[in-house]
Amino acid sequence: MSWKTFTLFVLVVSCSFILIQTVHGADPLFHFCSSSSGNFTSGSPYEANLNKLTSFLYLKTPPTGFGEGSIGQHQDQSYGLALCRGDVSAPDCKTCVATAGDEIRKRCPLQKEAVIWYDNCLFKYSDKYFFGKIDTQYVFYIWNLNVVNNSLEFNQKTKELLTQLTVEAYVTPKLYATGESELDESTKLYGLVQCTRDLSAGDCKKCLDDAIGQLPSCCDGKQGGRVVGGSCNIRYEIYPFVNA
Repeated sequence: MSWKTFTLFVLVVSCSFILIQTVHGADPLFHFCSSSSGNFTSGSPYEANLNKLTSFLYLKTPPTGFGEGSIGQHQDQSYGLALCRGDVSAPDCKTCVATAGDEIRKRCPLQKEAVIWYDNCLFKYSDKYFFGKIDTQYVFYIWNLNVVNNSLEFNQKTKELLTQLTVEAYVTPKLYATGESELDESTKLYGLVQCTRDLSAGDCKKCLDDAIGQLPSCCDGKQGGRVVGGSCNIRYEIYPFVNA
């Protein structure tokens, strides 16, 4: 069963506004066009560097699932990274990064800083150096509208699973872990946690712990939910969603 068969809602909890939208199919989960860095001029050196950076990440990311880099110097320098979900194949990663890089440039045509998320990947760039720093600026929630019967017990088991996965993820090179636990005789709980690999192990754990701490704000008693940010994300469902 795919998450695409459900009606999900997105709640944006940063950038000083709240927006709810429905997520469908292969559309981006969400995107931000930042105004904090201002805009660049069409045909400028910054745009040329951003074009080169986009191409670089398209080539750099698929082999390992993660890529980061910078192009240019001084005020025209652009920094970017791309991350594919840990269970995504190299060809699917390449497709997602290509789509994300193209789509974010259409949606944020002149912004110096932007980020876009798909189910399979994240693509982010800025005129500021952001590597190795936990991104708390861009965060949003997604949840399933269906609720469980015993929310107190379900919430506790969800927290326990994601906490255990965090302990596993932050000590692995991919900063990624998936797993499952028993809810009852007929139902399992499935989880996924992941960080961008520019973070240190300690900062990855902190980012994931903070995301788990936000679950009551969005997903209390919900059958599925996600906390998605620019540096890490967590997800749980009562159906398997990780690729074999």
